[in-house]
Amino acid sequence: MNSLKTRIGVAASSAALLLGSFLVPAFAIDIEVSGNGSNSDNTVNVNQSNNVDIDQDNDANIDNNIEVDAQTGGNDANDNTGGDVEIDTGDAEANVTVSNAANSNTAQVNACCPSDLNVTISGNGTYSDNDVTVKSDNDVDVDQDNDADFDNDVDVWVDTGNNDAEDNTGGNVSIDTGKAKATVTVDNMANSNAVVVGGDDEGGEFSVMITGNGSNSDSNVKLDLESDVDVDQDNDADFDNDVEVDAQTGGNDAEDNTGGEVTIDTGDATSDVDVSNTANLNVADIDSCGCVIDGSIKVSGNGTDSDNDVTLDLDSDLDVDQDNDADFDNDVEGDSETGDNDAEDNTLFEGDPSVETGAASSDVNVENEANVNKVGNVDLDGDNVEININLEGLLALLLGLL
Repeated sequence: MNSLKTRIGVAASSAALLLGSFLVPAFAIDIEVSGNGSNSDNTVNVNQSNNVDIDQDNDANIDNNIEVDAQTGGNDANDNTGGDVEIDTGDAEANVTVSNAANSNTAQVNACCPSDLNVTISGNGTYSDNDVTVKSDNDVDVDQDNDADFDNDVDVWVDTGNNDAEDNTGGNVSIDTGKAKATVTVDNMANSNAVVVGGDDEGGEFSVMITGNGSNSDSNVKLDLESDVDVDQDNDADFDNDVEVDAQTGGNDAEDNTGGEVTIDTGDATSDVDVSNTANLNVADIDSCGCVIDGSIKVSGNGTDSDNDVTLDLDSDLDVDQDNDADFDNDVEGDSETGDNDAEDNTLFEGDPSVETGAASSDVNVENEANVNKVGNVDLDGDNVEININLEGLLALLLGLL
């Protein structure tokens, strides 16, 4: 018995993986104005600015056009005289796997907060004029965009039937077909954004001390500490799956035979189609960026008629935008056939013509998962991200790199 097996595996991967790990130095700023004489004029101006701008963009267009024809049928044994006629086909099997994975962004930004800051004005003489001005500005801007277009067109024909044994004389006629089995798996995964802003950084601490300065001293401290975080995550997925499967062992003809038994025995016809679509995940961990978590101001022990001013301006802004758009179009047609067999107009044999068909089964499984946004404390250094969408295939790459 002959057997025809066709196995096709297509792994179309356009996983544009961008890993951004940006470590902004966390400087400690110590400012001390101390031990200066009477009538001294001391001025300190500090302007610190840290800007991080990350843009990650992916665009994937994948077009898979697959056509498979596995056939052992279509045999003819006609117009024979004087012996048995037998058609015995082997199995026909086709396995098609299409796997598409595309578009993944990850970014890790540490030290997004103002640096540690210590300002001390102490021990300065009478009528001293002491001024400290500090402006610290930290800006983080992360933009992650993915666009995926998958077009999978799979056409599978598996046939052991359509055999003819007709117009034979003088013997038994037998048609025995093998199995026809088709398995198609289409797996699409696309569009993952993951960002951690802050990492293990615990934020900045500040302290201001104005102590022990002489009478009539004038001490001024101005602190302007700003932290801005802006995260934009966008996904757009368009999947078009067109799967057509035809598994056939039937369509056999044994007609107009004379002088023997007539038997048609078909094998099973089975088609299994599994389509899985997973798209659009946004994860943002911004809890670890707790900027300016601790501060202290102390004004004590200064002389008569001293003038001491502390101005503190703390500003922390967080803006997270997460957008997903998923469009899935699944068109699946499965046809399994063992019937449509003819045993007609047969003459001069003992017993009845026999037609026995195998089982015909078709299993179709379509799973769609799309659009998850998560903002919070997500451990991307762990083994997995606990969410309601299965993107391990993409995130496994991310987690191994973070």
